[in-house]
Amino acid sequence: MNVPLLDLKLQYDLVLTDIKTAIEKVFESHRYILGPQVKEFEKDMQKYCEVNHAIGCASGTDALVLALKALEIQEDDEVITTTFTFFATAGSISRVGAKPVFVDIKPDTFNIDPQKIENAITTKTKAIIVVHLFGQPAEMDKIMEIARKYNLKVIEDNAQGIGAKFDGKFAGTIGDIGTLSFFPSKNLGAMGDAGMCLTNSDKLAARLVQLRVHGENPQYFHKWVGLNSRLDTIQAAVLKVKLPYLNDWSDARRQNAQYYYMNLNDVPQIKLPFIHEKVTSIYNQFTLIAENRDGLLEHLRKNDIGCAVYYPKPLHVQECFSKLGYKKGDMPIAEEISQKVISIPVFSEITTEQQNYVIETIKEFYAQG
Repeated sequence: MNVPLLDLKLQYDLVLTDIKTAIEKVFESHRYILGPQVKEFEKDMQKYCEVNHAIGCASGTDALVLALKALEIQEDDEVITTTFTFFATAGSISRVGAKPVFVDIKPDTFNIDPQKIENAITTKTKAIIVVHLFGQPAEMDKIMEIARKYNLKVIEDNAQGIGAKFDGKFAGTIGDIGTLSFFPSKNLGAMGDAGMCLTNSDKLAARLVQLRVHGENPQYFHKWVGLNSRLDTIQAAVLKVKLPYLNDWSDARRQNAQYYYMNLNDVPQIKLPFIHEKVTSIYNQFTLIAENRDGLLEHLRKNDIGCAVYYPKPLHVQECFSKLGYKKGDMPIAEEISQKVISIPVFSEITTEQQNYVIETIKEFYAQG
């Protein structure tokens, strides 16, 4: 049996007819740049996320850069973030000339440890980028309390957590600006790159709208140096079709996760994902801590089961950040976790038969000793 880590075709087949119709309307209008579907999708996202403003852009990475620019983060400023995340989080900080300051994670949720944020604050600290990893929001109550205490801005990197909640509030709407990615593998995926910024601030929203078109307002007059980062009209049309299905897809992921919890809890060599009591997760990934992780990875792949390691090397020890002066041992929890995590299929359309095969294959590996 073959069980992919993600099967985009099954989801695509469900909405194929409506997507084709939506794309044809874009072709007929010839309004390919910031066409009406962009504004329509932005309004849909405002309503869905219960936020005042949603500003589309070209990718999740660009959303982070735009957020930093909108908050006027610049050269020599320091931005605190987690070391255990996708590269774009810290790469975006460097792209605006600021310095990423890494802190370690919590061993249970893998999210940034609020207790370690305060120790990293200096006179140059201007912001915190929080990552809601694998679809589980970080502890935003504690983080916002720290931000208010030190007058720091908060960006929520919510690339993996659309629809997730912390204490009843949508992830990405609690800090100053939240960012989304619609990369095809995300829970709400486009048919190419696409991203978005969320904010409740009228001032920041107006600035983001300008920054995504080179900082101009009106045309050919520029107050800021922005980006060419507009949400493609075709992608907006696709996402508008898919958004009404998102809650059902997220519910299906949660049900699939519960099936793993029920049927893998008797395997002592693995630790199942821990979900914070205030969190509603959307399980962008179902990530285990596993003994002999690399052996399990090889075994699953040999048996045609999709799996992956997110992430094998924390950011503070990446070569490109060597000048920051971090060394191995500085973030012991992230360094240990990176050698033990493995993600298994949890996509919405996975069948019970496929899940049973994944479960049996994992148990088979550890039974071999």
